[in-house]
Amino acid sequence: MIKVYNRITKDYEEEKVAGKKFIEWTYESPLGKNFAELIAKRKLFSKIYGKFCDTKFSAKNISNFIENFNIDMSIAEKNISDFKSFNDFFVRNLVPNARPISNDNNVLISPGDGRITVYENIDLNNIVQIKGLTYSLNELIKNNEIAQNYNGGTCIILRLCPTDYHRFHFADSGIPSETYKIKGHYYSVNPIALNSIPKLFCENKREWSILKSDNFGDILTIEVGATCVGSIIQTYSPNEKVKKGDEKGYFKFGGSTTILFFEKGKVNIDDDILYQSKNGYECKVLFGEKIGIKFNS
Repeated sequence: MIKVYNRITKDYEEEKVAGKKFIEWTYESPLGKNFAELIAKRKLFSKIYGKFCDTKFSAKNISNFIENFNIDMSIAEKNISDFKSFNDFFVRNLVPNARPISNDNNVLISPGDGRITVYENIDLNNIVQIKGLTYSLNELIKNNEIAQNYNGGTCIILRLCPTDYHRFHFADSGIPSETYKIKGHYYSVNPIALNSIPKLFCENKREWSILKSDNFGDILTIEVGATCVGSIIQTYSPNEKVKKGDEKGYFKFGGSTTILFFEKGKVNIDDDILYQSKNGYECKVLFGEKIGIKFNS
């Protein structure tokens, strides 16, 4: 059972996991682990399923998915009947103002919907993936020179579930760099898998870039693919000015993860998020929600 902290109700709630039995079998049983290594982590497996989710035949799954996971469609731009495929529904846009964004330059917002965990004063060689399992930033981005800039800084992990809004955005205004792509596998990013696969984030397909932000220094942003994620689509234009909250891109079907790294002394994360992270709980957040403030020395 996965419990997450709801910042609004100030209580813990059980996460409804899409494909929970399959994920548990795949990453916790001996036979399932063999399946994960031989088939599920392979690009072809996710590519085939992703292609199916692009077809009109997949659209029949939309209504049941919405009902089973109680997805609020009142904030979606399209009606259910207007989606041409499951992926069309999955990467749905929201109506304006569905996710309010603070104009305060001192406020750091969540770049997307999901479940957030934060680690401060990070050791570049022992960044926490999940309790007991760590990785190095150099392994993650394959660039030691860039990695060194974030020693002692802050790491924010935003895990998206298949039920979440799957577009990701800029956490601050600034100028983004080009995207660097790293090939990899397609393990699930569910906590069940994170507990089973050492250095999972460094194993999976991922893309990274740097936002030279106006208020929080150089923010290193990494998008991590996962099982059945057909693609990571970047929709921004490199080296062109962006505003806080502007769209950066989106994930096609599957649970996925965005990881942000901040240099030391650039951001103060909200106390409730830090407290829950220290106690092993993710906090449920929405795109645009305040998660921290600018560090004032």
